[in-house]
Amino acid sequence: MAKVVIGGTFECLHDGHRKLLNKAFELADGQAVDIGLTSNEMANKRERHVPDYSIRKEKLQNYLKTISEKDLSFNIIQLDEPYGKTLEEDYDFIVVSPETYPVALKINSIRKENGKREINIVEVGFVLDEDEKPISSTRIIGGVIDIHGHLRP
Repeated sequence: MAKVVIGGTFECLHDGHRKLLNKAFELADGQAVDIGLTSNEMANKRERHVPDYSIRKEKLQNYLKTISEKDLSFNIIQLDEPYGKTLEEDYDFIVVSPETYPVALKINSIRKENGKREINIVEVGFVLDEDEKPISSTRIIGGVIDIHGHLRP
Protein backbone atom coordinates (compact mmCIF):
# COMPACT_ATOMS: atom_id res chain seq x y z
CA MET A 1 0.00 0.00 0.00
CA ALA A 2 1.22 3.45 -0.91
CA LYS A 3 0.42 6.96 0.19
CA VAL A 4 -0.83 8.83 -2.89
CA VAL A 5 -1.78 12.44 -3.59
CA ILE A 6 -3.47 14.09 -6.54
CA GLY A 7 -4.77 17.61 -7.00
CA GLY A 8 -6.89 19.68 -9.33
CA THR A 9 -9.81 22.00 -9.87
CA PHE A 10 -12.02 19.24 -11.27
CA GLU A 11 -14.22 21.86 -12.90
CA CYS A 12 -15.79 19.54 -15.46
CA LEU A 13 -15.13 16.03 -14.25
CA HIS A 14 -14.06 14.70 -17.65
CA ASP A 15 -12.43 11.49 -18.86
CA GLY A 16 -8.94 12.94 -18.34
CA HIS A 17 -9.69 13.55 -14.66
CA ARG A 18 -11.19 10.10 -14.38
CA LYS A 19 -8.03 8.50 -15.79
CA LEU A 20 -5.90 10.41 -13.25
CA LEU A 21 -8.14 9.45 -10.34
CA ASN A 22 -8.25 5.80 -11.37
CA LYS A 23 -4.44 5.72 -11.52
CA ALA A 24 -4.20 7.28 -8.04
CA PHE A 25 -6.46 4.62 -6.53
CA GLU A 26 -4.63 1.86 -8.40
CA LEU A 27 -1.31 3.02 -6.91
CA ALA A 28 -2.80 3.41 -3.42
CA ASP A 29 -3.94 -0.21 -3.43
CA GLY A 30 -6.49 0.27 -0.67
CA GLN A 31 -4.75 3.13 1.17
CA ALA A 32 -6.59 6.46 1.38
CA VAL A 33 -5.83 8.87 -1.47
CA ASP A 34 -5.45 12.55 -0.60
CA ILE A 35 -7.24 14.62 -3.24
CA GLY A 36 -6.44 18.31 -3.25
CA LEU A 37 -9.35 20.36 -4.59
CA THR A 38 -8.62 23.97 -5.45
CA SER A 39 -10.40 26.59 -3.40
CA ASN A 40 -12.76 29.11 -4.98
CA GLU A 41 -10.13 31.81 -4.62
CA MET A 42 -7.49 29.80 -6.49
CA ALA A 43 -9.89 28.43 -9.10
CA ASN A 44 -11.33 31.81 -9.99
CA LYS A 45 -7.96 33.32 -10.85
CA ARG A 46 -8.76 32.01 -14.32
CA GLU A 47 -10.38 34.00 -17.08
CA ARG A 48 -13.74 32.35 -16.48
CA HIS A 49 -15.85 31.66 -13.43
CA VAL A 50 -15.44 28.16 -12.03
CA PRO A 51 -18.30 26.46 -10.15
CA ASP A 52 -18.30 26.79 -6.36
CA TYR A 53 -16.01 24.52 -4.32
CA SER A 54 -18.98 22.77 -2.69
CA ILE A 55 -20.45 21.86 -6.09
CA ARG A 56 -17.11 20.56 -7.42
CA LYS A 57 -16.54 18.59 -4.20
CA GLU A 58 -19.99 16.98 -4.38
CA LYS A 59 -19.51 15.97 -8.03
CA LEU A 60 -16.11 14.53 -7.19
CA GLN A 61 -17.51 12.53 -4.26
CA ASN A 62 -20.38 11.24 -6.41
CA TYR A 63 -17.97 10.15 -9.14
CA LEU A 64 -15.69 8.39 -6.67
CA LYS A 65 -18.66 6.35 -5.44
CA THR A 66 -19.15 5.02 -8.98
CA ILE A 67 -15.63 3.96 -9.96
CA SER A 68 -15.32 0.90 -7.83
CA GLU A 69 -17.45 -1.79 -6.31
CA LYS A 70 -15.26 -1.70 -3.21
CA ASP A 71 -15.27 1.24 -0.83
CA LEU A 72 -12.58 3.71 -1.84
CA SER A 73 -10.87 5.58 0.91
CA PHE A 74 -10.05 9.21 0.21
CA ASN A 75 -9.64 12.60 1.81
CA ILE A 76 -10.65 15.72 -0.09
CA ILE A 77 -8.48 18.59 1.06
CA GLN A 78 -9.11 22.22 0.11
CA LEU A 79 -6.13 23.71 -1.71
CA ASP A 80 -5.60 27.36 -0.86
CA GLU A 81 -2.19 27.36 -2.54
CA PRO A 82 -0.67 25.16 -5.27
CA TYR A 83 1.24 22.66 -3.12
CA GLY A 84 -1.26 21.66 -0.46
CA LYS A 85 0.19 19.16 2.05
CA THR A 86 2.89 17.91 -0.34
CA LEU A 87 5.64 20.04 1.20
CA GLU A 88 5.11 18.54 4.67
CA GLU A 89 3.55 15.09 4.20
CA ASP A 90 5.61 12.13 3.00
CA TYR A 91 3.79 10.69 0.01
CA ASP A 92 4.97 7.77 -2.08
CA PHE A 93 3.37 9.02 -5.29
CA ILE A 94 1.94 12.19 -6.78
CA VAL A 95 -0.26 11.63 -9.83
CA VAL A 96 -0.18 14.40 -12.43
CA SER A 97 -1.08 15.21 -16.02
CA PRO A 98 1.44 16.60 -18.52
CA GLU A 99 -0.09 20.01 -17.72
CA THR A 100 0.62 19.73 -13.97
CA TYR A 101 3.93 17.86 -14.23
CA PRO A 102 5.95 21.10 -13.74
CA VAL A 103 4.16 21.70 -10.41
CA ALA A 104 5.25 18.24 -9.21
CA LEU A 105 8.84 19.05 -10.19
CA LYS A 106 8.63 22.29 -8.20
CA ILE A 107 7.22 20.40 -5.20
CA ASN A 108 10.14 18.00 -5.29
CA SER A 109 12.62 20.85 -5.66
CA ILE A 110 11.22 22.56 -2.55
CA ARG A 111 11.14 19.25 -0.66
CA LYS A 112 14.79 18.62 -1.54
CA GLU A 113 15.77 22.12 -0.35
CA ASN A 114 13.99 21.35 2.94
CA GLY A 115 15.78 18.01 3.39
CA LYS A 116 12.75 15.88 2.58
CA ARG A 117 12.72 12.93 0.20
CA GLU A 118 11.23 13.43 -3.23
CA ILE A 119 7.80 12.10 -4.12
CA ASN A 120 7.66 9.67 -7.05
CA ILE A 121 5.92 11.46 -9.90
CA VAL A 122 3.48 9.41 -11.96
CA GLU A 123 2.57 11.27 -15.13
CA VAL A 124 -0.65 10.12 -16.78
CA GLY A 125 -0.96 11.09 -20.43
CA PHE A 126 -3.76 13.24 -21.75
CA VAL A 127 -6.99 11.61 -22.89
CA LEU A 128 -7.57 12.82 -26.42
CA ASP A 129 -10.85 13.90 -27.98
CA GLU A 130 -12.13 13.04 -31.44
CA ASP A 131 -9.90 15.80 -32.89
CA GLU A 132 -6.85 14.20 -31.21
CA LYS A 133 -6.57 17.18 -28.85
CA PRO A 134 -6.44 16.82 -25.05
CA ILE A 135 -9.82 16.82 -23.35
CA SER A 136 -9.96 19.97 -21.25
CA SER A 137 -12.49 21.86 -19.17
CA THR A 138 -11.84 24.91 -21.37
CA ARG A 139 -13.00 23.06 -24.49
CA ILE A 140 -15.97 21.56 -22.64
CA ILE A 141 -17.10 24.94 -21.26
CA GLY A 142 -16.59 26.41 -24.73
CA GLY A 143 -19.05 23.88 -26.13
CA VAL A 144 -16.50 22.22 -28.45
CA ILE A 145 -16.61 18.76 -26.81
CA ASP A 146 -18.43 16.87 -24.10
CA ILE A 147 -16.79 15.31 -21.01
CA HIS A 148 -15.95 12.20 -23.01
CA GLY A 149 -14.23 14.08 -25.85
CA HIS A 150 -17.03 13.76 -28.37
CA LEU A 151 -17.30 16.76 -30.68
CA ARG A 152 -20.44 18.78 -30.27
CA PRO A 153 -22.41 19.69 -33.40
